[in-house]
Amino acid sequence: MNTSQRRAAMTDTAEQVFGVTVQYVLDTLTNRIVSQEYSTDERLPSKRQMAQDLGVARNTVREALDVLEERGMIRRRAGSGSFVTYDPNASTVSIAPVAAETGPLHLQVVRGMFEPEMVRLAIIHRSPRQIEGLGVTLSKMEAMQTDALQFVRLEEEFHRQIAEGTDNPLLVACYNLVIDARRQSFRSAMYRRHLTPSRIAAYQRSYNALFNAIAARDIEEASAFIKLTLLEDQKLLMQED
Repeated sequence: MNTSQRRAAMTDTAEQVFGVTVQYVLDTLTNRIVSQEYSTDERLPSKRQMAQDLGVARNTVREALDVLEERGMIRRRAGSGSFVTYDPNASTVSIAPVAAETGPLHLQVVRGMFEPEMVRLAIIHRSPRQIEGLGVTLSKMEAMQTDALQFVRLEEEFHRQIAEGTDNPLLVACYNLVIDARRQSFRSAMYRRHLTPSRIAAYQRSYNALFNAIAARDIEEASAFIKLTLLEDQKLLMQED
């Protein structure tokens, strides 16, 4: 391969990586909007905040926002930022029926397959900035004492951030479907009944230990804590039977 061919190959590779990065940001923001993490009419974080959260350049976020605006999912207001226009009640989301038809046992089986491997990949690929973001979510979780549903939402965000740390857009999209299934009514009712302040405190200790394992890049320890969390959820499900 001569010099000009090498330069062309390097250019092609750079363009391919850049395209994948934009697609990752686009998929992540789309999933957050569809799952109502960013609800209708809510202002999105600034491009700078999103760039820091996702570990990408602001130009990459800008390109993803351009696409979302073209799709009618957001609108920009000069001097005010970007606002969500997506309305789940007026949209047909193909993943919704799947999540609605997923029972507790199905959910636990899929989580058992996904989450240990997900945390392993996140430890391998996660950037220091992403670990900092995970720590911010953990701090919010630790501030919860009695609000079970808010704790569950933060728990979902914690797992979503782990998924995003895998640097695998397809895995992120699949795990957002898992989160959608976790939000079904059976789980919300279950937590209202069983997620007491003492149980919240126990979860907080487990997530603190999980975060420390991720920060230390200890795959074995992190996987063990993921499995412990799954076991606790399984115990709650058994109490429902």
